[in-house]
Amino acid sequence: MAQVPQRFFDALAVRTWCGLSLRALGRAREEIDAINVYPVADGDTGTNLYLTVESAVAAVEAVFAAHEVDGGARDASGARSADDGPSLADAVGAMAHGALIGARGNSGTILAQLLRGMAQVLTERGDFAHTEGSGLRLALRHAATSARQAVAHPVEGTVLTVASAAADAADGAEGDCAEVARAAYEGARAALVATPGQLPVLERAGVVDAGGHGLVTVLAALVETFTGRAPGPVTVPHARVEPGGGGPGEERATGECAEEGGEGGPAFEVIYLLEAEDAAVARLRRRLDALGDSLVVVGGDGLWNVHVHVDDAGAAVEAGVEAGRPYRIRITHFAHGDAHTTGTERPPRERTQRAVVAVVPGEGLAALYSEAGATTLLARPGEPPASGELVQAVRRAHAREVVLLPNDAELRHTAAAAAEQARTEGVRVALIPTRSAVQGIAALAVHEPERRFDEDVVAMTSAAGATRHAEVTVAERQSWTTAGICQAGDVLGLIDGDVAVIGADVSAVAATVLDRMLSAGGELVTLVLGDEAPQAVADRLEARVREAYLAVDTVVYRGGRQGALLLVGVE
Repeated sequence: MAQVPQRFFDALAVRTWCGLSLRALGRAREEIDAINVYPVADGDTGTNLYLTVESAVAAVEAVFAAHEVDGGARDASGARSADDGPSLADAVGAMAHGALIGARGNSGTILAQLLRGMAQVLTERGDFAHTEGSGLRLALRHAATSARQAVAHPVEGTVLTVASAAADAADGAEGDCAEVARAAYEGARAALVATPGQLPVLERAGVVDAGGHGLVTVLAALVETFTGRAPGPVTVPHARVEPGGGGPGEERATGECAEEGGEGGPAFEVIYLLEAEDAAVARLRRRLDALGDSLVVVGGDGLWNVHVHVDDAGAAVEAGVEAGRPYRIRITHFAHGDAHTTGTERPPRERTQRAVVAVVPGEGLAALYSEAGATTLLARPGEPPASGELVQAVRRAHAREVVLLPNDAELRHTAAAAAEQARTEGVRVALIPTRSAVQGIAALAVHEPERRFDEDVVAMTSAAGATRHAEVTVAERQSWTTAGICQAGDVLGLIDGDVAVIGADVSAVAATVLDRMLSAGGELVTLVLGDEAPQAVADRLEARVREAYLAVDTVVYRGGRQGALLLVGVE
């Protein structure tokens, strides 16, 4: 069904563009991943762009939800009324911020800066309800300029070249937003086809630039926003990929490393968000530029997204600590023969029959689940994974059948969306709605890959459902709870998701929680201690079980930085 065209670039157009871009990148992701040979052949450019835009979409939707927009009325000129939902500045600001905090990889980081460059122009024009073709032209020009400035050593034949060509073409366009968007798309598409002639690594691999392909896809969505119809498919050279080299999104192009002539290259990709002042970031750029390559630092107004390829990941993080406060730190080790490939063929990897994919809240639990054979996705406190990341984890498991354990009630819908996406890629997925990592442990304990899939899922679901779960944590603020009013700093004991105990001492609250759980019976107590929980808490609880519950066994694990001080499972 054709998209209803937008006349102006306003908040609703931003929302439409973001949604169309996400769907378009979802369709093109595998093709873009497959042609990814620059700056490293790690086959994830399409996925990284998808995750970046997914974060932008979530931020824009949050702004609309806050304003309770239902489509909105317009006056005779087509402009949005002042009290009719978010302004253009609200929407583009949210889009840019969402992309910044969710940017993945080199390409996603650059796309985040392109969107930020557009937002800077459109917010500086005042609190207007919309802009027309002239404003869109200026926004595209500033986007290309700011993205180029964010890259330490710009290289032609990349997404930067494609962005500049889009801005150049837009500059020559007359008319409304539709005409400007169409010109930008056509200019970007022509530049994309020419990228192999500008970058030898692309020519050797017989592909166009993957990041540039992603940008053309996003600009095609912009055309659809204003015309109601998507342009024809982008016809570009395709990668020579290894057959059977992995599941969807895991193909690798056979071109060489993007560092010219380069065998080897930095071993790690380091990405983090950074709260820092401008002067400190200028020093950080110089420090990281000396440590590695593919340096991209985007952002401003005190919040930055830092991306670099280095051999010493610790030094890159330490540089961030010296500059300000780094967080959401992601360190990826480029696998030998995968990233920085030298053209050597990899033997095809056969799919396993069955795998378990689990979201876990701490490094200790991640190690525990991995030892049990699960593919894990680490969810740091306050950073729930997006559906795209869960899909990536399912692909990484590389199995025909997957049992998915979200281990968090809040992730149920996200996990369901990921499962549905994986099913469209030919993977049989069963979602077990585990609400805590201790329920996941119980499910994993009865997992038997040799059983029929349905039987295995039933057994794991039954084990998880028979496990009551609790956690002990510290209140961050005053709040109403099911156990009364708590104050910031109070110790809370939650049983099956509801606050049951409020106290001041961790050990005392934990003991009360455990007694209440065991009052209904049980055979095994599982305790998972967070980094901030003293070992004495576990010792006291173990002793209490031995003394008061003679037929009950206890196991204790260290969970790492899991958010809660203590997780408790009783089965």
